[in-house]
Amino acid sequence: MINLQDKHPADIADQLAQLSGNERNLSFMLLSSQRKADVFPYFELAIQQEIAKSLGDHDLADVLNKMNPDDRTKLFENFPDQIIKHSINLLNDHEKETALNLIGYHKDSMARLMTPHYIQVKPDWTVAEVLAHIKKVGKYAETLTYVYVVDDDNKLIDDLKIGQILMAETTSTVRELMDYSFISIKSATPVEEGFEIFEKYDRSAMPIITENGILVGIVTFDDILDKINDRDTEDIQKFGGVEGLELSYTKTPWIELVRKRAGWLIILFIGEMLTASAMGYFDDEISKAVVLALFVPLIISSGGNSGSQAASLIIRAMALRELKLKDWWYVMRKEIFSGLLLGLILGCIGLLRIIVWQKIGIFNYGIYWFSIPIAVSISLVFIVLWGTLSGSLIPFALRKVGLDPATASAPFVATLVDVTGLVIYFTVAAIFLHGKLL
Repeated sequence: MINLQDKHPADIADQLAQLSGNERNLSFMLLSSQRKADVFPYFELAIQQEIAKSLGDHDLADVLNKMNPDDRTKLFENFPDQIIKHSINLLNDHEKETALNLIGYHKDSMARLMTPHYIQVKPDWTVAEVLAHIKKVGKYAETLTYVYVVDDDNKLIDDLKIGQILMAETTSTVRELMDYSFISIKSATPVEEGFEIFEKYDRSAMPIITENGILVGIVTFDDILDKINDRDTEDIQKFGGVEGLELSYTKTPWIELVRKRAGWLIILFIGEMLTASAMGYFDDEISKAVVLALFVPLIISSGGNSGSQAASLIIRAMALRELKLKDWWYVMRKEIFSGLLLGLILGCIGLLRIIVWQKIGIFNYGIYWFSIPIAVSISLVFIVLWGTLSGSLIPFALRKVGLDPATASAPFVATLVDVTGLVIYFTVAAIFLHGKLL
């Protein structure tokens, strides 16, 4: 058995996670009652569920009742319904009411992250009374950074830094220290908006209030940061053409990984079939000028790459709230100029490459060889422009219909531009090579 004394709960969880199931569960059982509650939230979800199933009702109730409400809510969010119902019934009356209140809020609201454990005082209390209250209940508080002042109706009217309390005379009242200036977050506020408020005001904790101003809890920065990390991870996975994983990559079974990836791959494969259809449609042109087929990979990859770049930039700007739906016209104007310039750069390189290859004898493009680089370079201008516009505007279209812009993944944009790029390429080639090769 390993020595777990005087270690941080996260370190204890790491050590126990390395053990076999039975040994881990036994080592966890040997921890003190409060230590179990501190360590439990640091386990991976799968281990939490295994331990919960191995514990008797009495031990599980002891752990759940002593856990921080925000950690317990996060735990319940990921538990199967049957385990949630069973676990909530093990809580004492006070903790059960707290858990049900927290779970009742919208999944993505700030209230789901809050804890009711904080220091709350009245304006007519003296500093001495506040200090005595902190000594009495402070050990249960999530943080002691701020003291929250409420009126008789439990409405938040101010918050004070703990330093203000410590530096004040013990005979002073809380009201004398108040300036009635405070920052709070409404309970229904989405997590992403709450994160912006944290960043703007550089706070380690924020009070959560109802629409009527009633103080119902606080949220600490570490809790909201965990939520933002989960969101960013899901967005990155979606952008790679993968459904969001509930567990980490190393904990996800291979069959689940296949299931999460297969959907998008099938959709993209069907989309790429349209590329073959487009090639078939221009079969006559290709048979007359086989040289055109040499530049197909160059053409479609350039359009797909430019589209993926644009989509990456716009989706990230949306995530950071730099761009909103109303900014689509601004983005379109900006990307038109960007796409044209990028297309001209690639077009010039393509033009130069074909001319050099012809002149030094690496490849002979035939009697009408100069028309070929002209057709390729002009095609590149239009295809890169189209890819850039597609990648930048598709996220706006998805947001408009209520979908996650992250689903405008790089593979999706690339597939779209592949198909349409071929149409542009052969149409431009038909114009410049008509009466020559075609």
